[in-house]
Amino acid sequence: MVAPRALGILLLLHLASGEEDSTPKYEEPRNVCQGFTNMNSYEDFDLNRTAGCFSKCTRSQEKLCHLGNLQRYWLNFETYLVERNQMDTLNTSFLTAFVKSINTNVSEDLYFSLTPSQIPKQVTKDEHQHPDRVRLPKSLFGSLKSSGPMVRLGIIVLDIGPGNVFKGSLLSREDGSRVLNNRIVGLTLGHINVTELAEPLEITFSHQYQPPNMNLSCEFWDATKGTSGDWSSKGCSTEVGVRRTVCRCDHLTFFALLLRPILDEATVRALIHISQAGCGTSMIFLAFTIVLYVVLRFSRQRFKSEDAPKIHVALSISLFLLNLAFFLNVGQRLKGSNAACWARGAVFHYFLLCAFTWMGLEAFHLYLLVIKVFNTYFSHYFLKLSLMGWVLPALIVIGTGIANSYGPYCIRDEKNVITLELCWFREKTALYVTVYGYCLIIFLFSAVILSLVSWKIFTLSSATAGKEKGQHWKGVLTLLGLSCLVGLPWGLALLTSLGQFTAYVFALFTSLQGVFIFCWFIVLYCPSQSTVTSSSGTARVDHAQTVSHE
Repeated sequence: MVAPRALGILLLLHLASGEEDSTPKYEEPRNVCQGFTNMNSYEDFDLNRTAGCFSKCTRSQEKLCHLGNLQRYWLNFETYLVERNQMDTLNTSFLTAFVKSINTNVSEDLYFSLTPSQIPKQVTKDEHQHPDRVRLPKSLFGSLKSSGPMVRLGIIVLDIGPGNVFKGSLLSREDGSRVLNNRIVGLTLGHINVTELAEPLEITFSHQYQPPNMNLSCEFWDATKGTSGDWSSKGCSTEVGVRRTVCRCDHLTFFALLLRPILDEATVRALIHISQAGCGTSMIFLAFTIVLYVVLRFSRQRFKSEDAPKIHVALSISLFLLNLAFFLNVGQRLKGSNAACWARGAVFHYFLLCAFTWMGLEAFHLYLLVIKVFNTYFSHYFLKLSLMGWVLPALIVIGTGIANSYGPYCIRDEKNVITLELCWFREKTALYVTVYGYCLIIFLFSAVILSLVSWKIFTLSSATAGKEKGQHWKGVLTLLGLSCLVGLPWGLALLTSLGQFTAYVFALFTSLQGVFIFCWFIVLYCPSQSTVTSSSGTARVDHAQTVSHE
């Protein structure tokens, strides 16, 4: 009886071990994005499953994907479509394809449309009707007469989605580089290798207007480059237009138009030096402003009750701390642990938001002084402003930190070489919402208030033009000073896409904002005798009495 029982136990152990061994063999192929399961399977089911990897294979999920296998799958599919597939067209949500037999004795160039969401088709030469198209020179087919009277041509338009497939080393989501519309165009004659064409083929891509700092380049996918392939421009030229770009290449494969922001290392270093010099100078003058306020607060009784000087000094403190955070962030680069980088990014973000918030509060206070004038009593006025200026940015930073949006940030040039590293945002959505969006709201609000103040000042100047000379000049100087307080120079960021010159102007004016605030503070609160006796717009705007009731 022992032997049968032992035999039964051994049989159960064998079955159990057999099940354990079979599980990995069954589970492993289920990960389609590794590219092992359906390497040579091109049925609709296989195509759809593999296309799902375009969105799944992001940086956070790259361990589950084999980019080399996935990219090779689509390169092989291009050949399969011409050599073995019997269909002439294919239309899915991610791929459109067109296959046609071409006579090698063709007498004219051939044109095919590449209109998005439509199957490629042969068209006439009319470029206005088909802005996205490919031109294949007749000499291409004439050189293939040795292959027979007919050759099969395949044209594929593939939507590669937002993931890392077919992105290579040249593209990085962090700096905004991308494939135009996430579409790549494949041209193939099957196993017939076409290189070094005497007359290049032409692919025309239509697009929206691109800013001058965006580099557009025609590239092809070189499967032999690197470990899993990469983009290359060898044999291709680029003719950039306002609304379209023409690519000319001397071979057939997958092509795309790459968009990469241009910020070369020399420009980045120059901007950093300008910003560091300006920020250092601003910190000195901002410190002078803070010390001057403390001295005047003890020497002049009205400084203890007026709100305007307090708001100016709060803005000065926020800008001083922002400049200090900038120095630490740029100077440290990515040194230290991930937690330290996270903290530096959060601190820099916080003081940036504080500075912008206090600029907005300057504009709000200006509105009460000049526009509303009456019924402007608020209990604990400056305390409420302080809560808005220091606590609101903290809440935004806490929410951004919970979303784990801070981390390493890199700026690259057109050759994908890193030109600047710092701790900032690693998630672009959070950057757009909590920085660009927030700052744009503050800027627009300040611009509206300053426009209303301008109207008030120049209306008053026109009414007193006969009594006082130089009123218009005083009004202009007043507006220049107020624009620094409410942060209008930061609006130059909207123009930096126009070229490097505006980037230099932006860096210069924003980094010297502390100097301008100090000069404004001196003119207002340490006036000469002539300034005291004058009734200029400057004095009237900021010397209005608004008292905190704290």
